[in-house]
Amino acid sequence: MAAIPTHIKAWAYSEHGKSVDVLKFDPNLPLPELKEDQVLIKVAAASLNPIDYKRMEGAFKASDSPLPTAPGYDVAGVVVKVGSEVKKFKVGDEVYGDINEQAMVYPKVVGSLAEYTAAEEKLLSHKPQNLSFAEAASLPLTIETAYNGLELAGFSAGKSILVLGGAGGVGTLIIQLAKHVYGASKIAATSSTGKLELLRKLGADTPIDYTKENFEDLPEKFDVVYDTVGQTESAFKVLKEGGKVVTIVPPGLPPAIFFVLTSDGAVLEKLRPFLESGKVKPILDPKSPFPFSQTVEAFSYLETGRATGKVVIHPIP
Repeated sequence: MAAIPTHIKAWAYSEHGKSVDVLKFDPNLPLPELKEDQVLIKVAAASLNPIDYKRMEGAFKASDSPLPTAPGYDVAGVVVKVGSEVKKFKVGDEVYGDINEQAMVYPKVVGSLAEYTAAEEKLLSHKPQNLSFAEAASLPLTIETAYNGLELAGFSAGKSILVLGGAGGVGTLIIQLAKHVYGASKIAATSSTGKLELLRKLGADTPIDYTKENFEDLPEKFDVVYDTVGQTESAFKVLKEGGKVVTIVPPGLPPAIFFVLTSDGAVLEKLRPFLESGKVKPILDPKSPFPFSQTVEAFSYLETGRATGKVVIHPIP
């Protein structure tokens, strides 16, 4: 192992605004201090999430971490140091996870878009051996979100589901989990024209082109509608009696089930057999991975809303 530096390279912002204006390369950010229940990770790859740029724009100022901040939730890398209370990991272990337990409550000042980051042991899992660092980094926040929403909706074998936004980071994993982990009877999902074939490959029985047809006009009704795009009100029009609408898009008005993810490495452990068997696959956007030097360009692309699956940064020096 190379010596751990006292200062690290990272992407950080010192004021709120658009990523293209405020996100700057910092060659000299202080190394995060390690707490007893944390491990220090040499970051190999990170993925971007909409919450990263929403934070950057100042959406959560009241409960955000102090500036300057290096963004990034999802990480994959190698443990280089462990806190005194850590039991599950040792130096040299390959790990991945979402490093912020509560997405919007004092997230880490040094996130995953840095050479090193620190995270609590309970938020991490061993990286599935068949996945590259880039693939592993694409998963934590989105697969945990997909899983938690299905659990909150009481999804189970034999139930039907409509996924609104099936080709996005969360949507691609909802479809796969519904099919391979839960045993859905029928899966419908919306996307734009060019992504319908991907929906089929992921396991959707009924891909719906939202540019040409309105899902509200579907003759059938569903046990669960999982909204990742903010069409919660319309979702109730295709719901079976007694069915559930779950959404990750604020305000998520009742009776929809709205939730914000609580990160938990135990979910990654639970889903590891499905990842290692290849039944559930990471979906990286065709433009990914972006090199570390092009992190600003990666954010600009994510902000267009046109990404398929996840936008990943790899390698990280």
